[in-house]
Amino acid sequence: MNDKPLIFIDVETTGTRATRDRITEIAALKIIKGKVADRWVSLINPGTSVPSHISQITGIYDDMLVDAPSFKTIAIVLREWLGENCLVAHNARFDASFLRNEFKRADITYQPLLRCTLRISRRLMPELPKHNLRALLAHFDIQQARQHRAEDDAAALWKLWQAWQQQYDDASWQTALADEQRHRSLPAHLPSEQLTGLPASPGVYLFYGHNRLPLYVGKSINLRSRVLGHFQRDHQDDKEMRLAQQIQHIEWEETAGDLSAQLREAQLVKALMPIMNRQLRRQGHLKTWYWPTDHVCPALVSGKAISQPQPGKLFGLFRSAKEAKDALRSIAEAHQLCPQVLGLDKGTGRCFANQLGKCKGACCGQEPLQDHTQRAQEALASFQVDTWPWPGRIIIREKSRKNGPTSHHVVDHWCYLGCASTKQGARGLKGNAPTFDVDTYRILTRFLREPERHNLTVSPL
Repeated sequence: MNDKPLIFIDVETTGTRATRDRITEIAALKIIKGKVADRWVSLINPGTSVPSHISQITGIYDDMLVDAPSFKTIAIVLREWLGENCLVAHNARFDASFLRNEFKRADITYQPLLRCTLRISRRLMPELPKHNLRALLAHFDIQQARQHRAEDDAAALWKLWQAWQQQYDDASWQTALADEQRHRSLPAHLPSEQLTGLPASPGVYLFYGHNRLPLYVGKSINLRSRVLGHFQRDHQDDKEMRLAQQIQHIEWEETAGDLSAQLREAQLVKALMPIMNRQLRRQGHLKTWYWPTDHVCPALVSGKAISQPQPGKLFGLFRSAKEAKDALRSIAEAHQLCPQVLGLDKGTGRCFANQLGKCKGACCGQEPLQDHTQRAQEALASFQVDTWPWPGRIIIREKSRKNGPTSHHVVDHWCYLGCASTKQGARGLKGNAPTFDVDTYRILTRFLREPERHNLTVSPL
């Protein structure tokens, strides 16, 4: 590695999203045999304005970029200059992801070998409280003319590299470099030892940021593959890049199978409220359409009705009354149903929709109410909420692997009461108060349609 050129590089950008934000400045030093052999420094016109808060950090303003070249105009020459040499950068995945996306826009493939000085710092000096470039430069008393300018940062990074080589013997230095390369796919702030023992089995995983801030909760039938997969697409996916930049700690729980993993994920998301989970966050007071037997129209009721026996049918789960009414009105228009009879519009006699030819006339005797009710319920059939098919509580036994754990889940009218490792332990959960949750309902209905396919055994409690 000592005889091969190294390129110490830094880029300034319009933001942190590599797939959408753009580069505004590039600086690179080509180091050959321990000396600066060449350099590349240029402002870049990003083709968009620089946000004011970014300008305040970098000192790069729009008027400075007007006459600067676009990345596309320098892409071929820059690619040749970089060659196949290794890039050295602080938090290298960030800089490399921007370069890869900029080159991609110019129809050029670029997949450089990387050396991350942030990862190297964590391995050489784990006792330091901070490993950002500013803190490291202060630790070694390295002077820097300007912060967050590409040329000054690249030059400071080269001085930091030289300081390390002077402080550590060759064996320690080579060990740190080798360890950094072995774990080069991992986020810079994540200690590699935290992945030791991560199993290739079902379970849930939790990503935490600074001060154990919950970032993300996920689930998989193969924990190891899924967790490592997050760190392979950060240059293509803004969410994955944000995770890679912020993650500092990982925890996981092995589960009996996919059902257990999905139920546990839903629980953890609602309990921890991770900032990057959206689908399973708390959804407030749900609404559903309840159509009682022998009634000509449905009534909008609380979603809690799903967990209670009903002498009628329930249609849909909605986050608000407006969403529920909009959905029913859309179905009415698609099937020429009467919005007045359905209770969406007020009035008596012939409705306005009928005058426009959008209602078959249940409001004014042109269509029998019985026929209208049948057509309406048929139109809503795809929204019908599954009724609870058991007389009371059930136990769902899950065991997906021969030597894996076993879980016994207790459910009552789609309300999840918890789980235990044994059937006897599950019976002890009988006293828990049932609480309906729409995500749990959706998970359970998917799995209970074909329990055998999911290695599930269902029995009354």
